[in-house]
Amino acid sequence: MDIVKDVLTFLADNVFGQVPVLIGLITLIGLLLQRKRLEDVLAGALRATIGVVILFIGVEVFTGGLTSFQTVLASAMGTEPPKADHTLAEFLSRQGGTVALVITVAFLVHVVIVRLFPAARYLYLTGHLMFWISTVTVAALVTVAPDADQPTLVLCGAGFVAAYWTLQPLWMRPLMRRVMPDDRFGYAHTSSLAALVTGYVARPFGDRERHDTEKLKLPRQLSFFKDINVSTALVITVIMLAAVAFADDAVVAKLAAEMDDKLSPWVWGLLVGLRFAGGIAILLFGVRMFLAEIVPAFKGLSDRVIPGTRPALDAPTVFPVAPTAVMIGFVSALAVFLACLAAFAAAGWFTLAPPMIMLFFVGGAAALFGNAVAGWRGAVIGGVISGLTLAVGQAVTWDLFERTAPELATLADPDWYAIAWLLKAADPLLGGAAVWAVPVVALAATVATLLVLGRRESRRAAVRDADGTDAGGDTGTGKGAEAVSGA
Repeated sequence: MDIVKDVLTFLADNVFGQVPVLIGLITLIGLLLQRKRLEDVLAGALRATIGVVILFIGVEVFTGGLTSFQTVLASAMGTEPPKADHTLAEFLSRQGGTVALVITVAFLVHVVIVRLFPAARYLYLTGHLMFWISTVTVAALVTVAPDADQPTLVLCGAGFVAAYWTLQPLWMRPLMRRVMPDDRFGYAHTSSLAALVTGYVARPFGDRERHDTEKLKLPRQLSFFKDINVSTALVITVIMLAAVAFADDAVVAKLAAEMDDKLSPWVWGLLVGLRFAGGIAILLFGVRMFLAEIVPAFKGLSDRVIPGTRPALDAPTVFPVAPTAVMIGFVSALAVFLACLAAFAAAGWFTLAPPMIMLFFVGGAAALFGNAVAGWRGAVIGGVISGLTLAVGQAVTWDLFERTAPELATLADPDWYAIAWLLKAADPLLGGAAVWAVPVVALAATVATLLVLGRRESRRAAVRDADGTDAGGDTGTGKGAEAVSGA
């Protein structure tokens, strides 16, 4: 038993938890299954791996700037995050092994589901979120079932997480078809609920054809804003310098000294803004590089191992479609979050910690899907919804994780909040052996959904065969079950 546990933990830590390794292995296997020449297999796998490494280098560059921005912003607004009796590090020291086992078992269950049910379509491959979703699920289970032992937590958590990984790309599929009409890959990111709400809310407010962020007409004097690198650098630098102006001089000086002890705080603010823009450029280059390899290589798995499947990938993979919308979403999400921070502090309710990285990824992703529905107006709405979700979610979820890891509330994406509160809502029913209802209900609902979708696909295929037309249905946000099934 210990050997099995060690193997599963090793896979979680060294394969599923390491995105470059995971993507490289899948590309390697996919190309081998297509019987490519050895040199093409090695080159393709390495290009995909290097592309992911470049992507993460870009993320490290601009998130480093966001972390500094967060510190300066908190100083400028005179806020401090609430104090916690427990920390994430403590929680992982106790339950880290459980989380690793949940990741591995859940992925195996997810692969089996995708293999058995063609309607599942997508294999979830966002490695770092596989870790965080498992962590949030284990923390929530420990909260509602504190007496559960490790095998119970692993199996219950794995069943729930596998159901989430299977269904989440499916409920995003209608919106993804607007962004990626060829359905080359799915969307696997925990911003999905904010994006989904944006898709519904934004529809009456505009039209992508007329209001697309990437087609906005600007005066000649402002035409340089059409270059996403230039506009990103200008917008972030202005915001950064404004924060420096109001922040405590000692805080800014300390951060500037970490870059160069002779550096002026104002020049430091300028450099942080420029590094942010550079990080985004690196990220987008890495995305294009690894997509160019993983998508065609995945055909080997799709044809021979898991027929009909596509990879479901991280949020940055769609950012190149509408980078201007991403920036609009980030800025509007930040503005709304700061307004909430001030309002909550004035009311004495809760002191928010600005989660700059989440505001960028969630706000940017929701705005991109909002743009796909309603142009720049949809992008703004996506940012507003993201800012509100992250602010309110952080305030109401902090106490939920009080006995485990409250920082999870400040690090969270919208789907984290939904998972935590869904399990909390079942708290009165989960005492003792009743905790096993979590995986049973989650997996039963997943199978039922996939069976319904499979029947729909069969009927539509029959219609296509009969009249020779595509009866694929709505590629928009749809209603009811259509919002899950898509085309």
